[in-house]
Amino acid sequence: MATRIQMPKLSDTMDTGRIIKWLKKEGESISPGDVIAEVETDKANMDMEAYDEGTLLKIIAKEGDRVPVGGLLGILGTQGEDVSSLIAQPESGAAKVNVDKLPAKQVKTAAAVSDQPPVGGTNVPPARTATVQPSEGDERLKASPLAKRLAKERGIDIGDVKGSGTSGRIVKRDVEAFVPAAAGRTSRNMSSGEFTDHPLTMMREAIAKRLSQSNVEAPHFFLTVEVKMENAIAFRESLNSFDEENKISLNDIIVKACATALQEHPEVNATFMRDKIRIFGDIHIGVAVAIEEGLITPVIRNVDKKGLRDISNEAKDIAARARSRKLKPEEYTGSTFTVSNLGMFGVDEFTAIINPPEAAILAVGAVAEKPVVEDGEIKIGRRMRMTLSSDHRVVDGALSARFMQTLKKILENPAALAL
Repeated sequence: MATRIQMPKLSDTMDTGRIIKWLKKEGESISPGDVIAEVETDKANMDMEAYDEGTLLKIIAKEGDRVPVGGLLGILGTQGEDVSSLIAQPESGAAKVNVDKLPAKQVKTAAAVSDQPPVGGTNVPPARTATVQPSEGDERLKASPLAKRLAKERGIDIGDVKGSGTSGRIVKRDVEAFVPAAAGRTSRNMSSGEFTDHPLTMMREAIAKRLSQSNVEAPHFFLTVEVKMENAIAFRESLNSFDEENKISLNDIIVKACATALQEHPEVNATFMRDKIRIFGDIHIGVAVAIEEGLITPVIRNVDKKGLRDISNEAKDIAARARSRKLKPEEYTGSTFTVSNLGMFGVDEFTAIINPPEAAILAVGAVAEKPVVEDGEIKIGRRMRMTLSSDHRVVDGALSARFMQTLKKILENPAALAL
């Protein structure tokens, strides 16, 4: 019996996926566990596995198409089987696919932090219901209702837009990327004084949504301290003299120092949940990594229980896989605190937006040589500025100050971190 291949929910924040590449062709046999397609989510590129046996009878979503969670991707069945009714089903009556009701074998989700609330205090919402838009039935023009509405809002003649969806159907991304020819523009070729519009990637959409939400809902406040880094630099050089192939970075030391400070001030390792504040017993630190599409924060778990060498090796590994978009969902979810370091770009100081549902994020600047006064004399010192962004619903000013005071003390006397 033929079955519908549907877009699985591959992360706790995913509501749409984009087909990057089909790894199976129509007519090919498929066994459970076979990787049939590569899917772009809001965080990573992931392999989509088959959970049933059969023949790939029909590919519905083409490479490049964005499909809501639960949306139809293809048909799996027996060679020669009539699947016309399954193909037509999503296009009639705006059929709704409730992902919560899909068989567990069809939905591969992250097991990481489904009980962690987003900013605002509610638990992670269940998978949203995806509505598949019906066909217009007009053979002269195939366009989704959303694409038509968006074109109308932007004053675009929908007939001028080239569709990239199934059977040439015009979809939202086509309207977003459309540049009127009458204006003498294309999306790639520009004359002097003109511009180009680039449709948002799924990651950039997710960043915009989550950080806008955080900036609006979480009342941010900021504290900045300056740290003497001479001892930390000497400490790092001493450690690396024993193993030059696996060098520890200053950021590794900062991450470990944060975990130690969070042990002393567990109230910072927390989240706001409307009617309560949840303080986490485990310390999982997200390390912000810049990639081409934006920013992702892979997580080093139980940092307080790991040595510097282990933290360093793990940080290198997850950063490399983050840049190649090969992280698993559980590797970029579930952090309880985040460190964002722009020092390597020569940034002296900045403020960061809290990564929901956390209560704080540390922004780290560059180590700089500067004149300092010590014992009444002007000397050349090596200083680093750090700014803590805190959610004032969870962390008040005095607590933030005590945390930063402890963190500063650890970084200025880091030898204990080697224990």
